[in-house]
Amino acid sequence: MLNFLQIRNFAIVESLDLEFSAGFTAITGETGAGKSILVDAVGLLRGNRADTSAIRDGAEKAELSAEFELEDGSKALAWLRDTELDNANSCLLRRLINENGRSRAWINGTAVTLQQLAELGDLLVEIHGQNEHIRLLGSEEQFRLLDGSGKYAAKIHDVATSHRSWEQLEQEKQALLDESPLSEGDRELLQYQLRELESALLSPTEFEALETTHRRMARGSEIIAGLEFALSCLEGENNSISTKLHAAIDRLNEYASLDQEIDDAVRLLGVASINCEEARNSIQGTLSGMDLSAERLAEMERKLSEQYDLARKHRAEPGHLVQVLDKLRQRLDRAGSLEQRLAAIEPELAQSLQNYRTVAEKLHQARASRAALLSDAVTTLMQELGMTGGCFKFTVHHKPDSPPSVRGDDRLELLVSANPGIAPGPLRKVASGGELSRISLAIKVASKSDETSLTQIFDEVDAGIGGDTANAVGALLGSLSTRGQALCVTHLAQVAVCADHQMQVQKSAKNKQTQVKTRLLVKDERVDEIARMLGGHLSEQSRAHASELLATAQMRH
Repeated sequence: MLNFLQIRNFAIVESLDLEFSAGFTAITGETGAGKSILVDAVGLLRGNRADTSAIRDGAEKAELSAEFELEDGSKALAWLRDTELDNANSCLLRRLINENGRSRAWINGTAVTLQQLAELGDLLVEIHGQNEHIRLLGSEEQFRLLDGSGKYAAKIHDVATSHRSWEQLEQEKQALLDESPLSEGDRELLQYQLRELESALLSPTEFEALETTHRRMARGSEIIAGLEFALSCLEGENNSISTKLHAAIDRLNEYASLDQEIDDAVRLLGVASINCEEARNSIQGTLSGMDLSAERLAEMERKLSEQYDLARKHRAEPGHLVQVLDKLRQRLDRAGSLEQRLAAIEPELAQSLQNYRTVAEKLHQARASRAALLSDAVTTLMQELGMTGGCFKFTVHHKPDSPPSVRGDDRLELLVSANPGIAPGPLRKVASGGELSRISLAIKVASKSDETSLTQIFDEVDAGIGGDTANAVGALLGSLSTRGQALCVTHLAQVAVCADHQMQVQKSAKNKQTQVKTRLLVKDERVDEIARMLGGHLSEQSRAHASELLATAQMRH
């Protein structure tokens, strides 16, 4: 249930704070007062797209917030818990629209994507505009209305599960068919390539080490010359680094006890002498281990050339040949089992399809039974909505030879006749716009589930009707809110009097700026507003008529 709506700098609204109650609330006011702006604000909070036209002139951003109270067991509360966005049974939505056209959204204080806001919005609010009935012509909406009001959720789940099992097997089969079996020649070629790689392939680590050693040998003469020069600097008898270090240490030692800094210098020179000795040993070891023989260099070049040849053959980098080897093994393994799996998967597919058809038939029976009840209920309501003699048929066609679908083997068709003596025909071809609106309302009332309902908002869906039909529309809108909440923007007094609450929207100009205000009407104020809606001006007669309409509606309620 929508408890609270806050609007800041949206359209022509500077600031509005609205509180709502359970039941049926009529939203009324003069044409152009801004009633539909409230509906648009809720639409943005449920994930509708926005642009800069939503921002009030002179403002930098528009900000919208709404608070919903959720019942235990509601789909919205389950969604919040699954996404770890729940806050007890409260849900706070917030949306900010900036002047650059970008918007941000929050659910219970956590930033979310527009997609997440839309997913939750679908579970919180249904908005029905003047053309909203057009959705009724789509199969998705038809299935939603039929299945949502039936008590066969387990059968829907069985069909979806069975379809998923069949689909996975079918996808596996197609993947096997796409990978055709190997010919004998292809198999022999793969086996040869596999043997060749297994016998000659170096691991990435081995290949890297081989390349490094080869580069070192290619510059071996330069390296030896450098090592020998460094060794002569360290080992020379009269002018070597080591000789000079030892001479400096001997000379300074006799003064070390007299000065701390001289002592530090002697210590550092000693360390340097030790390092020089270790460096000399390392250089000697490297020199003694250098093997620059032509035979060794030729062997390394042969191995490297072999690796590069393999890489060119398989169109891969030398370091990636290990992956090539793995793919060849996998291809040969699959080839060996491909025909066996193809033979085994056929009976599995046949059994899976049979399981699907069985549960789809059970779902069809449940749908057909529910559709018959809905058809009778909608036909009855059509008589109240000014379509006397009209009839409605929610037809469920079973197509057991059609490709499996997550929804089952059914195709829905809505047939209607709005006039007596006329055979029912397809809804999209027979009904006018006004009739579609009323038929849509009748279907929503007839298909209302016993489960926790959404907040439903109707934006002038009663346009173009009057008299007893208007009374019936008001009564039906009231019935939709018996276990939840319905809000209706209306210009019809006959609809407004059926509401549990009435909110008036007023527009005024102050300091050359438009202001929109709302207020919840008390008894006498409501009489005046109904009187205005009836005749446009207030009089004792119009007030008396308004009071009578309200009293009559309350008696029926």
